[in-house]
Amino acid sequence: MKIGEVARITGLNTKTIRFYEEAGVLPLPARTPTGHRDYGPEVADRLQFIRRCQAAGLSLREVRQILAVHDGGEAPCGHVRRVLNERLDQVRAQIAELTALEAHLETLTARAEQGAPAGDTGHDSASVCWILETEPAGS
Repeated sequence: MKIGEVARITGLNTKTIRFYEEAGVLPLPARTPTGHRDYGPEVADRLQFIRRCQAAGLSLREVRQILAVHDGGEAPCGHVRRVLNERLDQVRAQIAELTALEAHLETLTARAEQGAPAGDTGHDSASVCWILETEPAGS
């Protein structure tokens, strides 16, 4: 089947399909005598798998590794489990970092809403902006 038909079946555009070929997660298809890509029916399943991997936050490098295990004739589920656990750990670390950043930003915006310290016009004692240069009370 031609690339346009694969795009229609999978809901992907042709540029994305070509990108996946270049990224090594989709094997290069056979070519027709006129040079058009000629995909087999299995390509739609593979593209759906790639989309599911990306929806789980996996990188194309990780997808390529999983598919290499599969293409080598082995079941990649043990590898997938490890990759998903690593990704979950990364997401949890990002959440912790974002939570800390949220608390810091809340402190800064609360400080900004309170106004400049007493006797300060807001710029006299600051090199750039007192909101970011003044230590919060109790620090």
